[in-house]
Amino acid sequence: MIGLIGFAQQDAQYTQYMYNTVSVNPAYAGSRGHLSVAALYRAQWVGINGAPETQTFNLHSPVGNNVGLGLSVVNDVIGPTSETYIDGDFSYTIQLDFDKKLSFGLKASAHLLDIDFTKLNRDFSQGDDQTLQQNIDNRLSPNIGAGVYYHTDKFYAGFSVPRFLQTEHFAEQSLSTAREEMNFYLITGYVWELNPFLKFKPAVLSKVVTGAPLQVDISTSFLFNDKFEAGIAYRWDAAFSGMAGFRVSDQLLIAMAYDREITELGSAAFNDGSFEVILRYDFIKNTGNLKSPRFF
Repeated sequence: MIGLIGFAQQDAQYTQYMYNTVSVNPAYAGSRGHLSVAALYRAQWVGINGAPETQTFNLHSPVGNNVGLGLSVVNDVIGPTSETYIDGDFSYTIQLDFDKKLSFGLKASAHLLDIDFTKLNRDFSQGDDQTLQQNIDNRLSPNIGAGVYYHTDKFYAGFSVPRFLQTEHFAEQSLSTAREEMNFYLITGYVWELNPFLKFKPAVLSKVVTGAPLQVDISTSFLFNDKFEAGIAYRWDAAFSGMAGFRVSDQLLIAMAYDREITELGSAAFNDGSFEVILRYDFIKNTGNLKSPRFF
């Protein structure tokens, strides 16, 4: 008999990270210049029983001249495990130049863990593994995080660690231990105006966590007449994605993405790929409180 240590991704994964930045970087809070509300749903590896499913909801707004506040809720379900993160975000922005800003952010979060061991494909009537005999219901773990975010009207870059504390689970049973690791995020992007009706928007997200491969997401999209957006993305050694978005109005954005794995899992007949949809609404009363259009 042998024992092995398993490593895996822990934080939720997004293809449309450029529209969901506040979930991973608290310094983004308030950067849009007005109250912004967004909801995202992601179904990963559709067709596989117990595959990841993620819902997020966030809102953030500037408060005063330099302060931003935000609230986000992320529910991530994988098999018998359900995790809910409730985050409060605070940012402080320094005006470096006319159109250059540097923001610093802090995140305070509550992590709720639920595990229903009865959903595992095994017979619990035999054996005496105490770890698997009692479900975990809403186990609360507090955490803190931080980030920095620099942006102009056309460029942005941010670095963040959403959760610093490495909480251990199951340690009290002395049978197994699962530890939350720190995830390091680097995000950047640019908006090129090719002509008055066409903009080119490349973006990159990189995520590093101990014990898991480096994740790099590269996306490129074109924005037509500031209304319709379409593009493709590549997740290093993992998937290709297609993306499309439509700005119904200056306030409302609807965007969708589809991922297709390039690993052996992607070629499986029962894997129909991953789907993602996001709705974002900006409470813009008039153009007076928006100095320039925001594309990120």
